[in-house]
Amino acid sequence: MAAASRRVGLLLSLFATVVAVSASNGGVNNRGVTYDSRSLIINGKRELLFSGSIHYPRSTPDMWPGIIANAKKGGINLIQTYVFWNGHEPVQGRYNFEGRYDLVKFISLIQKEKLYVTLRIGPFIQAEWNHGGFPYWLREVKNITFRTNNPPFKYHMEKFVRKIVDMMKEEKLFASQGGPIILAQIENEYNMVQAAFGEDGKKYVQWAADFALSLGIGVPWMMCKQQDAPGPIINSCNGRNCGDTWKGPNHPTKPLIWAENWTAQYRVFGDPPSQRSAEDLAFSVARFFSKNGTLANYYMYHGGTNFGRTGSAFVATRYYDEAPLDEYGLQKQPKWGHLKDLHRALKLSKKPLLWGSYSFRKLGKDVEARVYDLPSKKVCAAFLTNKKADRDYTVSFHGVNYFLPRHSISILPDCKTEVFNTQRINAQHNSRTFIRFVERKKKKRWEMYQDHIPRYHDKGIVHSPEPLELMNMTKDTTDYLWYTTRFKLQQEDLPWRKDIHPVLQVASLGHGVHAFANGQYLGSAHGSKIEKSFVLQKVMNLKPGTNHITILAMTVGFPDSGPYLERRVAGIRSVAIQGLNTGTLDLSANGWGHKVGFRGEKLRIYSNEGVSRVQWTKAKSNVPITWYKRYFDTPHGNDPVIIDMSTMAKGLVWVNGEGIGRYWASNLSPLGTPTQTVYHIPRSFLNQTKNLLVVLEESGGNPEGIQILTVRRDDICTCVSEYHPGVTKSWSRKEGQLRSVVEDVKPESHLKCPDNKIIQAITFASFGNPSGVCGNYTIGSCHAPQTKHVVEKICLGKASCVLPVKGEVYGADANCPETTATLAVQVFCGHK
Repeated sequence: MAAASRRVGLLLSLFATVVAVSASNGGVNNRGVTYDSRSLIINGKRELLFSGSIHYPRSTPDMWPGIIANAKKGGINLIQTYVFWNGHEPVQGRYNFEGRYDLVKFISLIQKEKLYVTLRIGPFIQAEWNHGGFPYWLREVKNITFRTNNPPFKYHMEKFVRKIVDMMKEEKLFASQGGPIILAQIENEYNMVQAAFGEDGKKYVQWAADFALSLGIGVPWMMCKQQDAPGPIINSCNGRNCGDTWKGPNHPTKPLIWAENWTAQYRVFGDPPSQRSAEDLAFSVARFFSKNGTLANYYMYHGGTNFGRTGSAFVATRYYDEAPLDEYGLQKQPKWGHLKDLHRALKLSKKPLLWGSYSFRKLGKDVEARVYDLPSKKVCAAFLTNKKADRDYTVSFHGVNYFLPRHSISILPDCKTEVFNTQRINAQHNSRTFIRFVERKKKKRWEMYQDHIPRYHDKGIVHSPEPLELMNMTKDTTDYLWYTTRFKLQQEDLPWRKDIHPVLQVASLGHGVHAFANGQYLGSAHGSKIEKSFVLQKVMNLKPGTNHITILAMTVGFPDSGPYLERRVAGIRSVAIQGLNTGTLDLSANGWGHKVGFRGEKLRIYSNEGVSRVQWTKAKSNVPITWYKRYFDTPHGNDPVIIDMSTMAKGLVWVNGEGIGRYWASNLSPLGTPTQTVYHIPRSFLNQTKNLLVVLEESGGNPEGIQILTVRRDDICTCVSEYHPGVTKSWSRKEGQLRSVVEDVKPESHLKCPDNKIIQAITFASFGNPSGVCGNYTIGSCHAPQTKHVVEKICLGKASCVLPVKGEVYGADANCPETTATLAVQVFCGHK
């Protein structure tokens, strides 16, 4: 115990020395970043940090400025990102820092907006990213074991981390140099796998910490979900409710940092829709700050797209679309606006939160007050919390009664004025609509090229007595590996009865297969994120003489988590034929041929340079292992462009040679619908005309049903009651005191069109007890019939409007027994 304490002391001293040295090199105003138990201290100043995860490869450089600016408008002052090793070093020793992987440009754009950065170098990241961020070549390093006290792994990890750190130093991007990076991460969620490595796991964590500290970056390092983070390395929490589920830092000198607050749930193919309400998300953040939190990060604030083959095993192409900024970078309301209001309320409470003394007060069985008081400055902030999920309360605090809706927190930046409640949304809502793009030229036609289905004796086939492992064969250059074998049957081997047929049985280690017998497509089977292995059984026709079995096996991304990633396997394990007169025929050791990928992939026929390398013919539907192509013009305007793949089954899409991602419309959720049918085509991928669209379809679909769309959030709504607090921008701090900036703070409904549009139509308006959500409101029994007329008079033709939330304005019946005194309005925004 004494030795451990001495080591912590030495490491803390080392950290202080590193910061001091970096500060002296950075100039008078660049004192680096330190911390204490209350907060990070940036250039000598404390700060409340509202962070959002935005991953640079999951969007495009032309999108970055808008996404970052939208995050800043939402009250975010810190952007968090991973560093994607397999994107930066896809081939050992060959580095890529261009296009979507231009890390320096991304961080520089954040700095331009005067925001901070958390750089999660890892280099293991998980992130639902292919192979957890590890490049494939790392698997082939001799005697390597990932993420443990293994010399080959530590050598390559150190080399890459040093390269990133040196690049950041060269560009002066650390806060100690005047840059935006205030926090860095080494490793990632190692506690999840540490036990698998025993004592070597402990040694590795210590090595990673010592190595990180030796780099002298002048800002703290963290390890998320690492409860035994060594010395000055800050341990942090990941989860949905870290304010209640986390026991806090492992040393009293460390601040409370929430590295990942999941804004929804990433989805895998086969998943039903997953959402997280704005109210629940706001409650979790307010709860964390009410309990001494200093930094909360939304994972994700913008999720974006897993372009090409970058998603990990079974992960859908769309990533965290339910985040405050959706896949296309559009504001998802009310989540974006409600969190913006929360951040403003917390900033109004900043001084007592960061410098005040803390006290706790029980107000009832399920209600409490957490108070931060700074008497010397005459400032005080309080969080009144109702933890009960199904009951409202009225509580007395400092002699004043406050109504607390179920599962909510009211923020009182001066301990008396309620400026925000997590359950009461003042922000506007919106709904998303997809608009079909109708091209003027009708002569554009689909054409097809059917790829070759290999056989055992084909040229270039790799032979082996038994089926070979898939990942080792493909080396992550393609999703696909062909397996083929041949065997002879006599007439008497075949079933005599008409009701009996041979059945092909394929046992696979994952992730999916398509099967062919004598060139005829039999069908497919696949595993899942939870259970990757599976068995295919398909009826087939065989003949006397030589028969050919061909199996197309595939991965849907490499795994991204767990110990021993370098040992994961996929592909065919065994093959047999059932139903023969002579019994089951085991083909597992029959001799197998293998071919990596498709001819079309090798020729890059999805690119403008390669499209003419094969002969295209008039397209037909429902043909397996087929490439389809056509050209299309770019929709006018600036709305995001989408492709609808709902009439196809499974495969990949390219536009002008850029990989849009994997689609899998045939993999239905328990609700009977595909997980994802529409896919983002960034406008930077497009020409004005003649865009080459190429689709690789595995099992058969109808390309004529593929549509190009645009997406908007032009249907905006408001839903506010007389019981809501006033909008948070009604308040400011002047000379340290909370003051109103309007004469009468009262509930109001605010509507504002995006992109300089105006309100063209009122599609719903009701005061009383309306129900539903934006895009699907219905009137209730207490509806005030004058509501729409009043709203039209105030809002039509304007870019924005403010509606009073008072029943008498709309002629409401105050005595209607079921009224909630709520105003719900939906309007459509369009160009002038």
